[in-house]
Amino acid sequence: MSVSRLRRSGRQAALITGGAGFIGTNLAHRLLRDGRPVRIYDSLSRTGAEQNLHWLRAAHGSHLHWHRGDVRSARGLRAALGEIDTVFHLAAQVAVTNSLADPREDFTVNAAGTLDLLEEIRATNRRIAVVFTSTNKVYGALEDIPLVASSTRYQPAPDLQAIDETRPLRFHSPYGCSKGTADQYVLDYARGYGVNATVFRMSCIYGPHQYGTEDQGWVAHFLIRAQQELPITVYGDGKQVRDLLYVDDLVDALLEAEAHLPDIAGEAFNIGGGPQNTSSLQELIERITTLNNSSAELTYRPWRAGDQRWYVSDTGKFERATGWQPKTSIDRGIRQLHAWISGNRAPALARRAVGT
Repeated sequence: MSVSRLRRSGRQAALITGGAGFIGTNLAHRLLRDGRPVRIYDSLSRTGAEQNLHWLRAAHGSHLHWHRGDVRSARGLRAALGEIDTVFHLAAQVAVTNSLADPREDFTVNAAGTLDLLEEIRATNRRIAVVFTSTNKVYGALEDIPLVASSTRYQPAPDLQAIDETRPLRFHSPYGCSKGTADQYVLDYARGYGVNATVFRMSCIYGPHQYGTEDQGWVAHFLIRAQQELPITVYGDGKQVRDLLYVDDLVDALLEAEAHLPDIAGEAFNIGGGPQNTSSLQELIERITTLNNSSAELTYRPWRAGDQRWYVSDTGKFERATGWQPKTSIDRGIRQLHAWISGNRAPALARRAVGT
């Protein structure tokens, strides 16, 4: 069924750049399940993207529209924007390590690709809504925050519970620079050109359809490695802390942001699990040991450039603007991701490892 035909029924059409990625797959599934037309724009360059696209097609058939394309192609973006009401801009180069190895490519995907998308949206002369996913890395390494180390985690002074949006931006890697540049372009286009756009500065997101790697998606990566009985590499001492947000709760937030535009246009929001959903790497490994009834083999390596020893999102600004709150506890979310990996990911990887 064409996008035009679905739109005649009054349902808003959504474009998801990077829509075959982990977050995009979960968002597309929710929208399609709710009867909305969805167009995915994805190059399928990420690990697991082809599997996710296959799953979406099996679940939704012809209601899903896929355009193979790169965000560095203005022509491709222009074609993908036809008859679209909302863009969820998720496509990105997502690994700090890759940005250090090739900062030029990181910039062209994250910064230049976002600028091209904004220009193509502006050229339509239509009021297209944009929700852009940025990162907590725009705040840098947070080296000025005094931390105390316990046996399993770092903790700041008692008067600091989380990081809010008043925190100055301080990019601390090519990845932080490129995502921060894109972040600022989105906000500036909202203020200067009236583009109906908002920004999410996201902490650690996890959940089904996440094909985590050592460089990105560490929660899923740790679970996958442990289920395969492979060693887990920990950079630093493993006491670094993040707030974790289950992907279903993020999808809720993305849809709340869309629903509250244009009221929140030109605003950035820190999005994560908040102080009630935090874990250190060591603590996650302890949870995995309990789930698997066996201990994972650990290898420790030096700290990586720009790594934040502690980051927790203050989501109060977005909660006040929309009423959104996370619903999924870490215990429940980790169990659900563990079950998905057990049923979908680990067996396929095991077969591939032995060449079958």
